[in-house]
Amino acid sequence: MKQSTLKWFTLVSGLALILLLGGCGKKEVPPPAPPPPPPPAPTASLTANPDSIQQGQSTTLTWRTENATDVDITGLGKVDANGSQSVTPGASTTYTLTAKGPGGTQQATARVTVTAAPAPPPPSATEEQLFNQSMRDAFFDYDKYNVRDDARAALQADAAFLKQHPNITFTIEGHCDERGSIEYNQALGDNRARSALDFLVQAGIDPSRARTVSYGKEKPVCTEHTEECWQQNRRAHFVYGK
Repeated sequence: MKQSTLKWFTLVSGLALILLLGGCGKKEVPPPAPPPPPPPAPTASLTANPDSIQQGQSTTLTWRTENATDVDITGLGKVDANGSQSVTPGASTTYTLTAKGPGGTQQATARVTVTAAPAPPPPSATEEQLFNQSMRDAFFDYDKYNVRDDARAALQADAAFLKQHPNITFTIEGHCDERGSIEYNQALGDNRARSALDFLVQAGIDPSRARTVSYGKEKPVCTEHTEECWQQNRRAHFVYGK
């Protein structure tokens, strides 16, 4: 073999050996795949409309959640992911919504203020109650039946009330203190009742609305034997017509 041929063969063999050895080396390992993204966290909202009510009234809770597999509201228990419900709390209450999912837990709250219901209006007074509240007795001096100044003021107020209630009929009772005979006081009581009626008629009250009666000293409102007590019994008293 010629020397030049031998050199060429040696060169080719060396290259082949290098290529063979290089091809047997380790392959490069690719980098690991990135981990999957974490699941999204839940979102939650809760509202009350209206958020202020009176006792006995209702309000509506409305809620929305996302990425939640378990939703709970205090007082209601487990609920759908989205919804609304009417509630009637007896007192001010904070409702708490808890939304749970693979991505964690989220809460939302709604406050409902409950105020006391207003007191019902008082029942309207009857005509008889108004009469008893408004009509004032006329008082007289001892052994007298003329209308004195304080009795005049009382009877003027009585006339004003009677004009405002023209359908009311009434009785005027004449009363006396315990002194004197039954017969004398019977007549004195009659005069006192008639004096009160005459005053009302002069003030514009139709006399057909009233009648008079005398009880003399038979029905005292005070039974003590004093001037102060006797004064309370010398009167013209008004009674609502039945």
